[in-house]
Amino acid sequence: MAKDSSFDIISKVDLQEVDNAVNQTAKEISQRFDLKDTNTSIELGNEEITISADDDFKLRNVIDILQTKMTKRNISLKALEYGNVEKSLGGRVKQIIKLKQGIEKDEAKLITTTIKNSKIKVQASIQGDSVRITGKNKDDLQEAIQLLKSADLPFPLQFDNYR
Repeated sequence: MAKDSSFDIISKVDLQEVDNAVNQTAKEISQRFDLKDTNTSIELGNEEITISADDDFKLRNVIDILQTKMTKRNISLKALEYGNVEKSLGGRVKQIIKLKQGIEKDEAKLITTTIKNSKIKVQASIQGDSVRITGKNKDDLQEAIQLLKSADLPFPLQFDNYR
């Protein structure tokens, strides 16, 4: 009898790469003429990034710089969850960006539904914050990977533990 093959679908962000992107962004803030000598800052906390700036325009500039640095480091922008812009005294603004780690239940259900609706001969099962896809034929597993890559889901996916 043929042994089933499987792979896991995960959604993780490499925090070291995020830290590098944040540090590069902070360095660029200190060097750019439009941001230098302003009270603009960016900090990485516990799986969240805090940006404070003098106004909305500078905040958007910092976010644009951060997104560019993250893209260069192969970090999916879908892993960023933007909080509301908080205004404080003196017109200053602050925004917290959370880093999505793991696949939530609703997202896992969307993946399993996508797989089931495709009629590919594989099974999808939710395993905590990941989804395991199993099947007898490795070609079916490859087809499932291609399907999920082309599905343009609203969260980042990585494929892990291909067996």
